[in-house]
Amino acid sequence: MKSFAMTVETTKDIDAAVEAVVEATKQNGFRVLHVHDVAATLAEKGFDRDPVRIIEICNAKYASQVLAKDISLALMLPCPISVYVQEGKTFISGLLPTSMVDLYPEAGLEEVAGNVEKVVVQIINQAC
Repeated sequence: MKSFAMTVETTKDIDAAVEAVVEATKQNGFRVLHVHDVAATLAEKGFDRDPVRIIEICNAKYASQVLAKDISLALMLPCPISVYVQEGKTFISGLLPTSMVDLYPEAGLEEVAGNVEKVVVQIINQAC
């Protein structure tokens, strides 16, 4: 089975890694819609954990193409990239869009998912 994610370790701290993802996203023609501080949200409810941020990225052209294939693919948008600390190390991890092809085999996503995946991988590599 093909991996659904790409994860790399970075020497940056979480704040620098998040900023690097945000900058790389802009440089690659995508937009950051929101950065969720998951650890802070959990802390508000009394759950303590290492830092986790989820960065929602999107490109309107690709999102439009995906939604034209199958509106239920809205469940898979926007593309998430997470930055987290585990055992004192910082990681950047992104969902690989080609994994959607297996979930929606009749949608004909191969080309658009492949194009978006190239950008997601480039963003992660640039950010680390």
